[in-house]
Amino acid sequence: MARVELSARAVENLTRLIETSDLPADTRERVKASLRPLARFPLAGVHLEGRWDGFRFVLGPRRWMILVHAYLEDEQRVVVVTIRDGRTAEATTERP
Repeated sequence: MARVELSARAVENLTRLIETSDLPADTRERVKASLRPLARFPLAGVHLEGRWDGFRFVLGPRRWMILVHAYLEDEQRVVVVTIRDGRTAEATTERP
């Protein structure tokens, strides 16, 4: 099984979303639950292309919450690199 972890940027993104979107106190636990299947199925999610080639995404506890991740097969790790608000125009402009 792969280890699932959040990058520093993903943690910052999540903190900002919790604050700016007035999300409930259990949001972090809900995000963990959304990511749990990646430990067993690290290639789950939609494969991204273009400048995001090599990354995948799954939706978080809110349908608009996009959890972008990469599978580092040699290390048996899934790293969530960013968490984006799919309702905003900025969701597609951040660089990997």
